[in-house]
Amino acid sequence: MKKVFLSILAFSTLLLTSCSSDDEGNNIDPIAATCDDGIMNGDETGVDCGGANCTPCETAVEAPESYSFERDGASTVNFSGQTTRLLMGNEILAALSDETSTDTKIQAMFAHAEGEMDFEDADLNASDKNILSKTAASKDYFSDNTADQSLIRKDFTDWISAQVSEVFPNWNTAAAPGTAGQIADGESTRYVNAQGLEYNQVFNKGLIGALTVDQAINNYLSPEVLDEGQNRANNDAGTVEEGKSYTTMEHKWDEAYGYVYGQNADATDPNADLGADNFLNKYIGRVEGDDNFAGIADEIFQAFKLGRAAIVAQDYEVRDAQAEIIRQKISEVIGIRAVYYLQQGKNALAQETPNYGTAFHDLSEGYGFIYSLQFTRKPGTTEPYFSKAEVDAFLMDILDDGDNGLWDVAPATLETIAIAISERFDFSMEEASE
Repeated sequence: MKKVFLSILAFSTLLLTSCSSDDEGNNIDPIAATCDDGIMNGDETGVDCGGANCTPCETAVEAPESYSFERDGASTVNFSGQTTRLLMGNEILAALSDETSTDTKIQAMFAHAEGEMDFEDADLNASDKNILSKTAASKDYFSDNTADQSLIRKDFTDWISAQVSEVFPNWNTAAAPGTAGQIADGESTRYVNAQGLEYNQVFNKGLIGALTVDQAINNYLSPEVLDEGQNRANNDAGTVEEGKSYTTMEHKWDEAYGYVYGQNADATDPNADLGADNFLNKYIGRVEGDDNFAGIADEIFQAFKLGRAAIVAQDYEVRDAQAEIIRQKISEVIGIRAVYYLQQGKNALAQETPNYGTAFHDLSEGYGFIYSLQFTRKPGTTEPYFSKAEVDAFLMDILDDGDNGLWDVAPATLETIAIAISERFDFSMEEASE
């Protein structure tokens, strides 16, 4: 069964020895700090331990009930850029399922330039944001690794081009080994390449890792980003960004939050409508719905809240402990879904009459989640659970059991990969397969 040791931190009041000043501008008491036998200027009165001459005393960082933080009556939470990119992603996915879309159109959406009329949403057209520039762009993984960054970005642009050049021309053709086209999956119709892959699913699930996971856990939650330059000194002093209500450190944490919860109806209470987007939030909800992992959504949310409260409280040990919980749990979501889809695809192929439509859909999603494994993060390290080379090897194995890719893949191959993934994480293949 799963270990809960790191998760306990997210639900406990973390007591640390410190002597930090209270920030009266927030709607929470970020440091519940009184010294029952405290000493301030030599006066044993039990006054608040917040002054410069106060001796150290035991303090506690407490998270608010919801993800709501204010300074001087104004919210300090802002992640509009992350919401914008998630909305752009939604329109790109829709274009990948529209056989009238052109390669030029979808590539322009992916690499959007401010003012270009790439989207149905006028606000997106006016934005200076795009998805391409944030794909495989984390500080920790790619600031010194432009070679892999280029290869990863090329994967996404190649998947767009292949959907247009291989799948769209065969939209009304029956798929067969070596022939792209459509294939039934119950009441749904799937559109696959000659090897049985759905490029739109690969693009979608791969982007969960390359964009939302990588940006959240390897970029904005990284001490290299949170503490960059004068961020810590400015946060200690309560110095906000020009014209804003938040410190840079607060904003960086919120940007990580935005990649997870940027499309929820109420971002202060996002678990009320899990599955609000087509990316990470949706699959946190799917994993939460599995009894074996029930509670994981709240573990992630509680860690985000407590870490943000710790920034307000200027308690960076608590902040970093919560970042570790978030990295572990979000990485587990990716691993769990990779194993789940491999097993579902295997089961569909193992039927007396193989259900190819269902199998190919599941395996295309699994392919994308396996791709996303390279953006996960092992707790206490700056390394993913699986390297790019290991991921590339898995993806090759899925397609090389025969000349026709998924049409020829052996159930034993899928089982072997699922076992290898689950063994690297702290869950069993059986748990993830339900």
